[in-house]
Amino acid sequence: MTKLDDAYKSIGEVAKILNLVNKKNGNLNTHTIRFWEKEIKQIKPKILTGNRRYYDKNTIDLLKKVKFLLKDHGMTINGVKKLLSENKSIKLDEMSNESISTNNLKLKNKIKKILNIVKEIKKLK
Repeated sequence: MTKLDDAYKSIGEVAKILNLVNKKNGNLNTHTIRFWEKEIKQIKPKILTGNRRYYDKNTIDLLKKVKFLLKDHGMTINGVKKLLSENKSIKLDEMSNESISTNNLKLKNKIKKILNIVKEIKKLK
């Protein structure tokens, strides 16, 4: 039996969704989610009896964005906090497409410049 998409999920289930797995031992890194909760005020799980955390769809989506920005985009915690506090609409597809296209163009331009410099140096010899 599987939970509905809009059902609350436990911290372990969210860690699986985010693929937060320790590569050495295969355990789920739930402590990462707890750390993000402490650092980023927008992450607010429901905490029920026994201090068990439960996450709704909106919170899970926010955690996906945080993971993307930190792990894939290379931002710092402070950068993510600043971005989220500015209340900008962050859509993962738009961000990933934008970062890929602009980063690739910048990288290609830098490589072209370096190649041109190397060619010029070779001409001088």
